[in-house]
Amino acid sequence: MNRPQTEIITNKIMLEFSKTVEMFGFTPLESRLFAFLYLSEKPKTLDEMAEALGKSKTSMSTSIRSLSDQNLVTRVWKKGVRKDLYEAHTQLFKSFMNSYISKWIDAANQQKVSLEDINDIIKEGKDSDSNAKLYLHMESRLHHLIQFHQQVEDLFREMKQE
Repeated sequence: MNRPQTEIITNKIMLEFSKTVEMFGFTPLESRLFAFLYLSEKPKTLDEMAEALGKSKTSMSTSIRSLSDQNLVTRVWKKGVRKDLYEAHTQLFKSFMNSYISKWIDAANQQKVSLEDINDIIKEGKDSDSNAKLYLHMESRLHHLIQFHQQVEDLFREMKQE
């Protein structure tokens, strides 16, 4: 059975666009789902998404929650429809950059906290070990790493506010 040309083109666009979305750290399924919703003319239910992408309703629910948490999709209400409907945000650059920047802020902060925990271990070792010179060197390098992560976090917070 021949598929309509528009369906073939839509699938090609979805494939290429989902590759771009994956570069922002989304799973292949989340990327395909976002591309599908972005190209859709109207909001879709989880059932419609599952059928279109050949996945389970559960996996659609998980993926839509992830996209929603990143503020890339919105649940919409439509009179007379009892199921939840979802649509993609259409301001692509702003949506993806905000999502990406938030991920960087979180990652930089988590790394900084982990490095600060290691710094506490260094301080304990420096006081109880005879290899004080090595501990001082590690402490100095670690201090620079913590500063680096703080600068990354500060930069992305500043970008997010603009």
